[in-house]
Amino acid sequence: MKRPEILAPAGDFTCLQAALDAGADAVYFGLGTFNMRARSGVNFRTEDLPEIHRRCREQGVKAYLALNAIAFEDELDGIDRLIADSKPYVDAFIVADWGVIELCRKHGVHIHVSTQMSTSNSAAVQFLAAQGVERVVLARECTLAEVKAIIDKTGMEIETFVHGAQCVAESGRCLMSHEAFGKSACRGECRQPCRRRFLVQAVDLYEDKDGKPVHESDTRFIVEPHTVLSARDLCSLAFVDRLMAAGIASFKIEGRARNAEYVKTTVECYRRAVDAVLADTYTPELVAELTEKVKTVFHREFSRGMFYGRPGENQFTDSEDSLSTTVKRHLGVVIDYFVQAGIAQIKVQDNLVRSGDRLQIQGATTGVKDLVAGELRRDEEVLTQAGKGEWFTLRTPRCRVGDKVFLVVPR
Repeated sequence: MKRPEILAPAGDFTCLQAALDAGADAVYFGLGTFNMRARSGVNFRTEDLPEIHRRCREQGVKAYLALNAIAFEDELDGIDRLIADSKPYVDAFIVADWGVIELCRKHGVHIHVSTQMSTSNSAAVQFLAAQGVERVVLARECTLAEVKAIIDKTGMEIETFVHGAQCVAESGRCLMSHEAFGKSACRGECRQPCRRRFLVQAVDLYEDKDGKPVHESDTRFIVEPHTVLSARDLCSLAFVDRLMAAGIASFKIEGRARNAEYVKTTVECYRRAVDAVLADTYTPELVAELTEKVKTVFHREFSRGMFYGRPGENQFTDSEDSLSTTVKRHLGVVIDYFVQAGIAQIKVQDNLVRSGDRLQIQGATTGVKDLVAGELRRDEEVLTQAGKGEWFTLRTPRCRVGDKVFLVVPR
């Protein structure tokens, strides 16, 4: 059985470093335009490419650039330049537009077709292969049996999503956000109206002889459950062995808009699951442990997606908010780090910290470091606690000045 690639999302350098440290084999990211997360907060800049490339190469990790939005005529020259500028720094381009595929062919770069193209059968995969495509991210609507059949018939590298948010629309090709807000999901601007509450209002179509409504027409009801269009998150930890047996080449984790601790935790869990399958130590007990672990970070109710049938069993969540079992609260910032001693000096800006508290340190170079607070000190004084405006020192993993420090507490 082949070891699949674990492909992690990266929305910024903190997430990127968290993915690398957690054991990702590859990362995917955007550059602010022409991708499905076209928001500045979850994208890099073109000038970041050399640093992304350096970090990935140092750890033998591949870097894929998402260019999977639909492209309009006046954007082709800009996309052409972006491909040329990015080519030396990335291993493949994730695309969904035929014009962008042609531009990729022009530049001789590796092409991965996005799930946005909604490829769902072997004939389509073979056609894409004839156009120079090297990997296909199948439509999320494909069942596991269909995924395996496509792999067996085509021999193509197939990538599937294994974890994270799912869209109510077919492979994410949705017009709801565009109709409601003028922000197109197919251009990476989705405002997620499907995640909101819905209201049903009566409309009276009948009038009496005086032209007045026959019935009261301002009756309103909140739809229960009100998240009728909000799909559950996908979690595949319970059947990682079957995904591997099907021959899937890449396990993709959704979440370029999610935070760094989500990236760290999900990558670690899928890394452990895959390694356990290969070591013949993949057990129900391990699955239960890893599932509880991914529940500590942002998630909606979990489902098996559509791997075991369409439209899928229990596909819609009853909850609007994250069901994470832990939350992080801002504590302060690292103001100094003593490398030889392995000690950080931390300034408390919010909340209160005590020995034994769970802490998390995050930074663009540091990534995400989890620890349990040991002895707190201020010079020679041993502290029972430190509050807002105070500083303390603490043994920590390597971190940097300016890194953010958080308390991690049960929800």
